[in-house]
Amino acid sequence: MRNCINGILAGLDLFAVCDHNRGMLTESAKTPETNTVAHDRVYRLLRAKIMHGEIKPGEALTLRGIGKMFDVSMTPAREGVRRLVAEGGLLLSASGRVTTASLSNERLEELAAIRALLEPEMASRALPRAHMALISRLEAINAVIAEKAAKHDAIGYIQANLDFHRTLYRRAQAPAMLAMTETVWLQIGPTMRALYSRLNRTELPYDHRLIVAALKAGDEPSLRLAIRSDVTQGLRLLMV
Repeated sequence: MRNCINGILAGLDLFAVCDHNRGMLTESAKTPETNTVAHDRVYRLLRAKIMHGEIKPGEALTLRGIGKMFDVSMTPAREGVRRLVAEGGLLLSASGRVTTASLSNERLEELAAIRALLEPEMASRALPRAHMALISRLEAINAVIAEKAAKHDAIGYIQANLDFHRTLYRRAQAPAMLAMTETVWLQIGPTMRALYSRLNRTELPYDHRLIVAALKAGDEPSLRLAIRSDVTQGLRLLMV
């Protein structure tokens, strides 16, 4: 009987040890996943802030400040910054200082040229799939842009403007080209805020009307021309 009881107790001890170890493994498995989710959230939200011009050109950021902004620890903040530095949305100096980009005339010219190459091509590829549902959606976004312009809402204007272009380009079914284009948008985001202030827009950009008209007419040359004008003329105004 004693041997039987001892065997049961030993089995219970073994179960307890196994359960404890399993709990430790489960907890350790959760930690990387939690950190991954947190740093991805930091990356996406900070990326949107930069792209929409919510952060000024050349503004310094700290890991502590980013962590506080998104309620995360230093590790997710560091990983999010690392990804944005790789994309060119943030700059990392030799001393470890992190800032948004402050673009020179040469860099603006280069980015404008990239947009002039990629975006008309994506619009052209989207044209065969530009059915009335897409055109109606673009017209609705144009109405939002006009509303933001009338209210002098710079961030809302930039966000809606990018939404207009992204909605069209997604129909191109060219994900690599769109990813490259969004990297350019990310780099010029802070500068676009300065551009908006200089232009002082109060209504919808005329080129957006031309883009919709070209889509309705199935006119590829006019569509390319309107897209190229829309994405480059503003940036060139910043070159002084």
